[in-house]
Amino acid sequence: MSFVESEERQALRAAVAELGAGYGASYYVEKAKSGQKTDELWAEAGRLGYLGVNVPEEYGGGGGGIGDLAAVCEELAAAGCPLLLMVVSPAICATIIARSGTEDQKKHWLPRFADGSVKMAFAITEPDAGSNSHRITTTARRDGDGWVLNGQKTFISGVDESDAVLFVSRSQDQKGNLRPSLFIVPTDTPGFTYTPIDMEIVSPEKQFICHLDDVRLPYDALVGDEDGGLLQLFAGLNPERIMASAMGAGIGRLALGKAIGYARDRQVFTTPIGAHQGLAHPLAAAKIELELARLMGQKAAWLYDEGDDMGAGEAANMAKYATAEAAIHCVDQAIQTHGGNGLTTEYGVGMLAGVVRLMRIAPVSREMILNFVAQHSLGLPKSY
Repeated sequence: MSFVESEERQALRAAVAELGAGYGASYYVEKAKSGQKTDELWAEAGRLGYLGVNVPEEYGGGGGGIGDLAAVCEELAAAGCPLLLMVVSPAICATIIARSGTEDQKKHWLPRFADGSVKMAFAITEPDAGSNSHRITTTARRDGDGWVLNGQKTFISGVDESDAVLFVSRSQDQKGNLRPSLFIVPTDTPGFTYTPIDMEIVSPEKQFICHLDDVRLPYDALVGDEDGGLLQLFAGLNPERIMASAMGAGIGRLALGKAIGYARDRQVFTTPIGAHQGLAHPLAAAKIELELARLMGQKAAWLYDEGDDMGAGEAANMAKYATAEAAIHCVDQAIQTHGGNGLTTEYGVGMLAGVVRLMRIAPVSREMILNFVAQHSLGLPKSY
């Protein structure tokens, strides 16, 4: 592993940053506040091949790894356009299908992931299960040559703009430890309904409760094995954490950039406020924390792309934890640097607070990450 990204990766970052700059935070915020979607940006990013950099070349993608997709996600977030569905559709769903799907599933879905013409949501969280995936109650039972699904999911992102949802369930007769079964459910399938959840976050992507009431699917809706175990699930969850880390890093960079620009220009007495250590040192500390978190994210992506799923799992959790803390620090210090202006619409800093605060909760809470590290990295007894 090199601590300097390849020329190809650097060129990718530069190209995506240029694309993001053409849209910017004003575009993103206007879409979010008006209830619209970022369809134009998504379509252009797909046309340019940025959404499919991790899809195998034989299916129309760039043939790169999750590190390349994370770079795309980070640069768009740093430009003020954090696309949440990038974490879900090309990172989780496309990766799972590329690893575990049938050849027909790969041929049907992957080229459309690559060009951005399809979006797929991912549904694992349930109202009564929380972070305990072993308590999942969504079930699938065999019925003739197909399946019948029943259950409920909550906090599922972007269902209203997705063509299908990848559901995590268990077979009806499964007992004990979770051996997840993954099903692709088109959003227009009879018996599948979804209800929006009112959120206090400014985002074009909405959250939903999903209901499956005797949803009938053909047998080939199953992705991977019926009792495929956790490996096929974590093929998507590790990229989820890596991408969340990348998005947080981008938002942290955005906030820090706004703070630095303001500290250079704002003059209250005889010098710019950035000359005072009371502001300069906290900004410098936030920069250090952010760069350390970015390094862990890049390590996690490298381990994943090298095929080290266990090592990537540890690093991805650490990266997600570190980046959430760093991003929160960057945004908080950016607000403090701006003073009252930090909470105005004009400067666009205050709205970032809710977004980064969510990173301590989703897609996995900081407490569950600490549980993971305590048990698996430190070898301490399991606490739950």
